[in-house]
Amino acid sequence: MFDNLSDKLESVFKKLRGQGVMTEDNIKDALREVRLALLEADVNFKVVKDFVENVRLKAVGTEVMQSLAPGQQVVRIVHDELITLMGGDQDNALDLAAKPPVTLMLVGLQGAGKTTTCGKLGSWLRKQKRRPLLVPADVYRPAAIEQLKTVGRQLNIDVFDSQTGQEPVDICSAAVRFAELNGFDTVLLDTAGRHQIDDFLMNELERIKAAAQPREILFVADAMTGQEAVTVAGGFNDRLGITGVILSKLDGDAKGGAALSIKAVTGAPVKFVGLGEKLDALEVFHPDRLVSRILGMGDVLTLVEKAQSALDEKETARLTQKLKKNQFDLEDFLAQLQQIKKLGSLESIMGMIPGMGKMVKQMQGAQPSEKEMKRIEAIIRSMTPAERADHGIINGSRRLRIAKGSGTTVQEINLLLKRFTEAQKMMKQLTKLGPKNLMKGMGGLPGLGNLGGLGKGMFPFGR
Repeated sequence: MFDNLSDKLESVFKKLRGQGVMTEDNIKDALREVRLALLEADVNFKVVKDFVENVRLKAVGTEVMQSLAPGQQVVRIVHDELITLMGGDQDNALDLAAKPPVTLMLVGLQGAGKTTTCGKLGSWLRKQKRRPLLVPADVYRPAAIEQLKTVGRQLNIDVFDSQTGQEPVDICSAAVRFAELNGFDTVLLDTAGRHQIDDFLMNELERIKAAAQPREILFVADAMTGQEAVTVAGGFNDRLGITGVILSKLDGDAKGGAALSIKAVTGAPVKFVGLGEKLDALEVFHPDRLVSRILGMGDVLTLVEKAQSALDEKETARLTQKLKKNQFDLEDFLAQLQQIKKLGSLESIMGMIPGMGKMVKQMQGAQPSEKEMKRIEAIIRSMTPAERADHGIINGSRRLRIAKGSGTTVQEINLLLKRFTEAQKMMKQLTKLGPKNLMKGMGGLPGLGNLGGLGKGMFPFGR
């Protein structure tokens, strides 16, 4: 989403870092480019104006002018001001400090992703050792109630049994009473939306607020709609007093202006962001981490957290031992693929590593697609346990059988086995290097000397 903004800011900062002496004129020129970059990213005009002025006032101070690295100082100021702009100075934690059941009310326009987000939030709450109840209160959109029930079944989370003929206010009131009597500590109200704000919708939401007394009113905004999301959020805030924002579809290809503007316009902090269609693709929003990614500084903390939650420690330890003993086989490779898939796309993973943002773009066409990953899985699953343990026994007739079983060709089987053999040799060399010399040695290893090889070394099917 922020690729274009990142490129333009990086270009500005590169010029700044090249300045031996910082003057008001070159700071002014740099901030003009920053201003244009933010406006092109669809950031609210008033927000941009205030942001640039705040940076200017701090950048022309004596601390910057007399610094040994004035360009770096200005970059730091922009970094800190962006964090402040998105609410870095405000606590954005979900407020659950109340007598259970704590009620959370989700509001927003139709199509913003409220129902899916309701399920995602329920899943997140369960990971926090809470017992959530999902409440379908949208009686107007066809199949909205059934959609939330389906999401609940997929996540194994309880859903209140409401019907389309009921009044939304009655549904919410009954659900809170039901939760209190049945030991649920959190109630998530999935309210109705419209294609635009109208009095009928707002009056209904105000009545639900009065009846259910929600601890939080969370506005679900589609990040793909840009400034429109900010305008709509202001309308909901005026009538309901929203306490937080959940940005859905932040993994899309929009300009990202909503993410940068919405806190400054509404005063309500962004609390969560949705980063995909999967029901676990909801993350707590950290302004400092997003700013680091926008400025090309990576996001190692989020990567570590994703790895800790997604990867099986015992399985990782087992594979590490097999690597050390040079016993890594196709069965292990399949297990490794399953673990990697849990972390997300290769592009998203590399985007969190400092300095790797540019490499992601250069790897276009070399990185594996989800379709290719599935094809590799299909090939390995079509092998017998003996073949996975020792791919050397896979002769011509076995290859023909595997190809038929996986819906691929013998040529693709040959290519996978060739790449896997190369990868085995590469991993053997890596284990000999040791941690200190690992990165130094990677450049000379087969498949890692160039970016194309990095993607194709393990994933044989090019696009």
